[in-house]
Amino acid sequence: MTEVNPLRADAQRNRERILAAAEDVFLERGAGVSLEDVAKRAGVGIGTLYRRFPTRDALLAASYNDRFLSFAQASRERAAGLDPASAVRAYLEELVLHTSVYRGLTASLGTVLQVGTPGCHATIEEGVRLLDHAQKAGVIRSDITFDDLVYVVTAISLAVERDGSPKSRIAHLVSLFLDGISVR
Repeated sequence: MTEVNPLRADAQRNRERILAAAEDVFLERGAGVSLEDVAKRAGVGIGTLYRRFPTRDALLAASYNDRFLSFAQASRERAAGLDPASAVRAYLEELVLHTSVYRGLTASLGTVLQVGTPGCHATIEEGVRLLDHAQKAGVIRSDITFDDLVYVVTAISLAVERDGSPKSRIAHLVSLFLDGISVR
């Protein structure tokens, strides 16, 4: 969700304070923290928070926006030197790692990505681009959608979050999934 009209200076300051507080609270206590706690940390009322961010997912997406933008840019750069299947693999592994910054973000990743921040759009566009390229190259089945990728990232992220798996476990789980969707 992006702001259509420019904000008044005081409203912009409130928005920035809310985002800074959300970042701190989400990092400390996870994505499931009370939004009242975020508002309190920002020094604003809960109504002010909800005027700027009508849902938890909107606040999560806004606070994660820069990370999603960086993730998508890094993926584009990395993919230039990889074959299509490896580019999808790297995208999935890195997205799993990115979801672990805020404990609990994984459970709502699909809806957070649908919020529509520039970072959400960039992350989706990059995933769709890589998937389309791999399908056109004949290395991933044509019936796989970007939503399928998000579901798998969510499942892997939840498993990793639950048991604190190392990065090698993420690569193994992504490989299991890719073996299942690869064209033989």
